This record gives sequence, C-alpha cells and structure tokens, in this order.
Amino acid sequence: MSKRFEHKVVIVTGAAQGIGRGVALQVAQEGGQVVMADFSDYVDDVLAEITHAGGQAIVVKANLETFSGAQAVVAKAVDTYGRVDVLINNVGGAIWMKPFDAFSEEEIIKEVNRSLFPTMWCCRAVLPEMIKNQNGTIVNVSSIATRGIHRVPYSAAKGGVNGLTASLAFEHAKDGIRVNAVATGGTEAPPRKVPRNANPLTEDEKQWMQDVVDQTIDRTFMGRYGTIQEQVNAIVFLASDESSYMTGTVVPVGGGDQG
Repeated sequence: MSKRFEHKVVIVTGAAQGIGRGVALQVAQEGGQVVMADFSDYVDDVLAEITHAGGQAIVVKANLETFSGAQAVVAKAVDTYGRVDVLINNVGGAIWMKPFDAFSEEEIIKEVNRSLFPTMWCCRAVLPEMIKNQNGTIVNVSSIATRGIHRVPYSAAKGGVNGLTASLAFEHAKDGIRVNAVATGGTEAPPRKVPRNANPLTEDEKQWMQDVVDQTIDRTFMGRYGTIQEQVNAIVFLASDESSYMTGTVVPVGGGDQG
C-alpha cells in the first residue's frame, strides 16, 4: 500500500457511509491523519474501523449546511493536528427524484442546502488556514447529473459546485492551493443507513427513479453503474500530490458520460 497521505491532515466530509466512508478508509490506509465530519453517529463505526487497523482519525459531528458547522470542523482539525493539508467535500446527494414542476419551494431549498452549501461553507472555512500555510488541496465531489432528468435542483447545486471549483482554483493558485472536483456517475452502493428521503415512494416516484437509472445507464458508454472504489480512486488521486499540476478541473468518473 502506498503512503500518499503520510504526514498529511485530511478532512473528509460525509464520512459515515458510501463514497465518503470509502475515501476516509483509503486515506487512513495510506497514512493520513483523517478528520471525519458527519452529522450521523454511524461515523463512529468508521472511526472504529480505522483505529482497529492502526490508522489515525478523529470525528467531528457537525451540521455542514451551516458556516458555523464547517468552521467547527476546521477548528477541530487545527486544534488536534496543527493544520489542514487536504479538504475532501463529499456531502450531498439528491433527496427527491421527480420532474421539476413536482418540486415544492421547500424541497428546492432543501436540495440546494444539501448539495451546494456544505461544499461552499467548508471551502470558505478552510481557506484562511490554507492561505496562511500557502499550501492546500481541495477536492469537491460533484456529479455528472448536471445534465440529467428528475433532479433539476440537485443538478443546479452540483453545477454550482463546478463553478465554485473553477473560480476558487483561479483565485487561489497564487496561494499554493489546488482545487479540483470529481463528477461522479451512477454508483452502486449498499442501502443508505440514513436515507435522504425516509418517506415510502409512491408509484409515480418509483417510476421517476427508474427513469433516472435508465437514463444514467443509457448515457454511460460502459453500460453499468460504477463502484464506490472506482469513485474513491479518482478522489484520492486528486487529493494526492500525484495530481500536482492539476487545478480548476472537473473530472467526470461516469464510464464515459461527461455530464
């Protein structure tokens, strides 16, 4: 196992499950000191996995839809390890999948709050620390669903993540800060321990969900969903020094679908 993150302090948000959990485990295996941020108690299970394997990690439970929550995560990282070298923003995900005219005002706001603001706030919170150190790497998790059906508010939020990535990279390259994003494609994952939408699906919602699955596979050259590890591989590459001449880039990891 390589040690790409040895002596590096890495914040991973949304680390309790799915891609975020996979990233946290990979970074820890490769020698990183991981600061796992999540609102769910399931992140404690990931901490146990890491420490049992001999890795270094801490947990910060915070609401990353608020700036104060993001600031708390950065403050804990600095208090514990003295700095932040890498920020990996993984919080987000569509709550509802349905035609845009079926979304309520409240639902639209919730989608944007979930899939744009945690990344925005965490970038803003970590920036002073990285500017002070004149060094840092940020990886934002976006989505190829910026062009997709039945997820317009989510698509708009992830389009915002892409714009944030490019503009932040342009503005702070002079400070030794690199900012890139991975646009994840459809990804096979176990059922979520904490569902984004806990309500049972109606028959219409089941069909709309199937429409999204069909559209995702139809647009993917490889004709399948990816695995969590395939997404993790791209994210940790961009987070590592192996991508040292890349910034302001959104890398699609969707089996050929460019989003």
